[in-house]
Amino acid sequence: MVRLRLKRIGAKNNPVFRIVAADQRSPRDGKFIEELGTYHPKDAKAVNFTLKLERAEYWLKVGAQPSDTVASMIKKARKAAAEAPAA
Repeated sequence: MVRLRLKRIGAKNNPVFRIVAADQRSPRDGKFIEELGTYHPKDAKAVNFTLKLERAEYWLKVGAQPSDTVASMIKKARKAAAEAPAA
């Protein structure tokens, strides 16, 4: 089964994460199938992540299970995408 989750790549006391699609059996920072975006939790901006929403939607459609954090990012990205054409 494929999971959408975070992979830590940052230095000590400076976390940076990649949002990836990975097999559930692989370790947190191990092999992954596809990189979908990045997340900078210490960034002061309101939007501190990037996400390829169309690829995330594809993985969800084929049965991937997102982690709680990634699910909230997908929800925010969907909301931002819906508001962008109206602006």
